[in-house]
Amino acid sequence: MPVRIARKERYKGTLTLESLNTETDIINLEDQSDDYIIEGQIDLSNMAEGDEVIIRTYIAVDGTNQRKTDELKFTGSQTIPIVRIPAITCSYDAKFRVTITQTAGTPRSFPYLFILQVMEVI
Repeated sequence: MPVRIARKERYKGTLTLESLNTETDIINLEDQSDDYIIEGQIDLSNMAEGDEVIIRTYIAVDGTNQRKTDELKFTGSQTIPIVRIPAITCSYDAKFRVTITQTAGTPRSFPYLFILQVMEVI
């Protein structure tokens, strides 16, 4: 069965955190029309000494309950500031989600870019 990309969406922006210790969505997808591929990047170049950030990813394997799939912690100024969220193939109802929580320092702004590719059978 041949498959192609039916639709592509770009999620691009800058998330400015207002306070510490608040888990904030960068991307939180609803159900899609078909299975999909998602990947992205988050720019931590605004971090400084004393800052600490946690990035978490979630997927709803059962189509309902988002469960944590990964957690990364970053402290201080980053020598390699781009965090890459590698491509993952998800079922149409996986509800892929990425969050950021700043736990120390001064709340910062974080540019991000995600590309969603929704598949279809032809």
